[in-house]
Amino acid sequence: MEKTEETSPEPPVVADHPALDLLNTVAKVDDRPFDFLRTDGDVVRWLIRLGALPEGSTPKVPPRSLLEAARSLRETVRTLVLRRKEGKKADPSALNSFLRAAEAHPELVWDGPGAPRLQRKRELRTPEQLLAPLAESAAELLSAGDFALVRPCDNHECILWFYDRTKSHRRRWCSMAACGNRHKVAAFRQRQQE
Repeated sequence: MEKTEETSPEPPVVADHPALDLLNTVAKVDDRPFDFLRTDGDVVRWLIRLGALPEGSTPKVPPRSLLEAARSLRETVRTLVLRRKEGKKADPSALNSFLRAAEAHPELVWDGPGAPRLQRKRELRTPEQLLAPLAESAAELLSAGDFALVRPCDNHECILWFYDRTKSHRRRWCSMAACGNRHKVAAFRQRQQE
């Protein structure tokens, strides 16, 4: 994995779903799309932040291979989410390739005198295996998610997505702290001018 002196800014984690947070690794910054995943290290830090990789992980993969695989998975998921949101059929073969590469199995872990627990043991030798939890999350969203609750932010200048898990299902913004407040301030200024 490549080393970088400078750490890229971190992507927002506001979607309430890992597959949608993957889409949000491209966001508008200064009114232009910005890809937060610029190095293999950025991908690793982001996967750790999501809990998809253990803290302190340093995967040994060819340089840029994890970055390229993450970007490929992101655009595959983006296409499938958009098609599902539109109610149209799509070809899942690219996502299925990621799922086939997962190589995971259940493992019984017995840490102490209490009951054992079942956990999923994953191989982490390839970029696809490192990204497998996101591919599985995307497949679950596409097959079982309520797409009436999968939404883009209401701010027409924002390109972020979210899964509305609020009780009333009336969430409009990727983040109240960002887009929600901007909207409220703009509405307040508009009322003041009138």
